[in-house]
Order: sequence, then structure tokens, then C-alpha cells
Amino acid sequence: MKGKVIDVTIDTIVGEVMTMKNDGQRLITFSTYQEDESRIGILYHFDKDLEVTHLRLVADMDKPIPSVSGVYFSALLVENEIRDQWNVSFDGLVLDFNRTLYLDPEVTQVPLVSNVKIEPKK
Repeated sequence: MKGKVIDVTIDTIVGEVMTMKNDGQRLITFSTYQEDESRIGILYHFDKDLEVTHLRLVADMDKPIPSVSGVYFSALLVENEIRDQWNVSFDGLVLDFNRTLYLDPEVTQVPLVSNVKIEPKK
């Protein structure tokens, strides 16, 4: 991966994202990966003047991750998608689709986490 990579924690992610915004960085998107059995990795990708910077967060999948949608409103789409696909929750999400952004009602299992079942939607 090209560009600068900065490691962050759940305690520093929102502040670091705010720093990126104040610096004029454009939020591109996030990427996710499974770090190990119980942790998810999230890469937050930013651009300024065609130079890319990535914030790397590794967090427990069973604990809420602070939402950055209060800093970049558009982040709500990626955070909802991560919630749909990985069964990870975000604390402070400005608009929570409650796992219905991309998942149809007949989906009964989280797509990227094979051992998590989804309760039927009402």
C-alpha cells in the first residue's frame, strides 16, 4: 500500500480524523479486514494533493467503535456497510440503518462473519 500509514486506537480515531479534516484531507473510503478471530482492522483512506494517507485501526469486534460520521457525514455509509457485513457496531453513528442499508430481509447470516446469525427483520 502506498502512502503514509498512521496507527490509531479507538481512543484517538475521532481526534485523528478531525486533524485530517482540519488539514484539508478528503475522506476517500474505508477498507476492512479480519485481523484475527476477534479483531477487525479498518483502514481510513484520505487524500490531499494526490498524496494518500491511511489511518489504521485494529479493534475488538465485540466492542463499539467510535463513529467518525460526526466529522465526515459521508462516513455513515461506510460505517453502516461495515455493520452490515462484519456485525461491528459504531458508537455515535449519525444515521444508523440498523443493519438494513444493504442487507435484504431474507438474509439470516452476516456475510463476512460466518458464525453470526441475524434476527429476522420486522
